[in-house]
Amino acid sequence: MSEPVMPKELVDKFGRHVDYIRLSVTDRCDFRCVYCMTEDMTFLPRQQILSLEELYRVARAFTELGVRKIRLTGGEPMVRSNVMWLIEKLGRLPDLDELLLTTNGAQLDRYAGPLKAAGVNRINISIDSLNPDRFTRISRVGKLEKVMEGIDAAIAQGFERLRLNSVIMKGYNEDEVLALVDFAVDRGIDIAFIEEMPLGEATEHDRKETTCSNAWVRSEIARKYQLLDSATRTAGPSRYTQIVGKPSRVGFISPVTHNFCADCNRVRITVEGRLLLCLGNEHSIDLRNILRDESLTDWDLQKAIVGSMDLKPERHYFYEKDHIQPVRLMNMTGG
Repeated sequence: MSEPVMPKELVDKFGRHVDYIRLSVTDRCDFRCVYCMTEDMTFLPRQQILSLEELYRVARAFTELGVRKIRLTGGEPMVRSNVMWLIEKLGRLPDLDELLLTTNGAQLDRYAGPLKAAGVNRINISIDSLNPDRFTRISRVGKLEKVMEGIDAAIAQGFERLRLNSVIMKGYNEDEVLALVDFAVDRGIDIAFIEEMPLGEATEHDRKETTCSNAWVRSEIARKYQLLDSATRTAGPSRYTQIVGKPSRVGFISPVTHNFCADCNRVRITVEGRLLLCLGNEHSIDLRNILRDESLTDWDLQKAIVGSMDLKPERHYFYEKDHIQPVRLMNMTGG
């Protein structure tokens, strides 16, 4: 008996079409940002993480099920040994429309050219301060000058879009909103502000006390720039505004103050092979066991992915006391 034909698209029980995956290639990072990791991190042993070949199998399976956008995340994806092999393979997937990358930028002085050549369309670069000392305080170990070099290298390569990502936190960098926007505008690139997500326990601060709402961030920007709401949509949850008279856009990702779950089109694969159906919930299935069972095939892998759509919850419940909050940190989630 022949195996049933797999669907050409992934649809959850709420009718949402999943055409975008965030694929974590490592839980490791050369930074230790205070909102993402603890200072003294314990990382996964090598045997527990997916090999590059396994990551490619997962990505290929998803594209054959209708996924058209893949974003590579970490940790910091560019610290994974031989990661360019995977990126080049993904760039040749016939059904993929967009290959995206989120990075801290510290490796882009070396990798911007190879990434462009491999087919990466757009890059998001995290930067939370333009003050070297403050940047190091937030990242714990990062050097601002390395990120600046990476941003310049990426601009020089002419990617389809470049976007800066900034997490604004009270007591850390709330006075730099306009400076960060100015920095993006001066370079003709985009910037997005991301509300600090309550994933895991931050060791340096209480997230409820440091989180800045994007409504407040927008009001700060409006002191200098006129913003027009834009109908522009990308693969992710960012809501864009256009700066009047400038090519730069400002995006707002507001998981704490604005629930954007109704049109969620994405799932995450952690580096240990956990298919995570929601950023703010623990609904998941284990793909690693399937990948490493020699009796199972790519058809079994796709069958599990299709079945997982029924587990995708309607929404997340950040800070709602009647619901269990995720305990995993962002580097374990896939940024």
